[in-house]
Amino acid sequence: MKKAEVGNTDAHKLKRRKYESELRKLQIRLCHLQDWVVSRGLRVIIIFEGRDAAGKGGTIRAMKERVNPRVFRVVALPPPSEREKTQFFGQRYAQQLPAAGEIVIFDRSWYSQAGVERVMRFASKENYNRFLDLCPHFEKALVDDGIILIKIWLEVSKEEQERRFLARINDPLRQWKLSTMDLESYKYWDEISKVADMMVNATDSKHAPWYILRSDDKRRARLNCIAYILSVIPHKTIRRKKAKLPNRVENKRYADLPSLRGRHFVPERY
Repeated sequence: MKKAEVGNTDAHKLKRRKYESELRKLQIRLCHLQDWVVSRGLRVIIIFEGRDAAGKGGTIRAMKERVNPRVFRVVALPPPSEREKTQFFGQRYAQQLPAAGEIVIFDRSWYSQAGVERVMRFASKENYNRFLDLCPHFEKALVDDGIILIKIWLEVSKEEQERRFLARINDPLRQWKLSTMDLESYKYWDEISKVADMMVNATDSKHAPWYILRSDDKRRARLNCIAYILSVIPHKTIRRKKAKLPNRVENKRYADLPSLRGRHFVPERY
């Protein structure tokens, strides 16, 4: 995307030790944010969009690694069915919207209709144009209802995307990440760039702006993303009363029951 090309890029990848140290600090702050969201009954939507292999999954994992999955809820819907293709673009996402005390993270969202689905001809030109017209109004209704809406586009360079795809092809631990859709998106880089620019330009509103996240360096991208999210959701640290383990209630009768002798155990091979 053209917006992501503005400015300088850091050629030096962030070292793991520095990354893990900074990530821990941010994850502690995410725990504080979690408590605040629950205590105030806030509703938050975080949308992650971007090119394939841009690092959406890894960024989301870094965010939710240390928090309550019932508060930080990830939504990653499969491709729409034939019936769903005929529905209003936000219809199948409506039931996934947050209730009080929830942060819903969309790993791709209603923007799929204006992005990959448009390029792959899953969405017609008419549906695409209608989406661009209606989406800002749909999002304004969400914001006007009190939902905090954050939209992040992860942008990866052509060279880095190719490197990541090749890594997926050659690494048995990553091959599951490579889909037919990934290969198609690799082929249509320029068309996806054009569609993405049109989509962002049409839906970058005052009430729901897009923020571009450079993701050639995955570690920097994750830290920058979490720090940004923490900065745009007003919150305070809620001090928890330190818990103290109570005394156990001893049951002598239970202590006299037969031991685990004779039970089935998982073999200890390590």
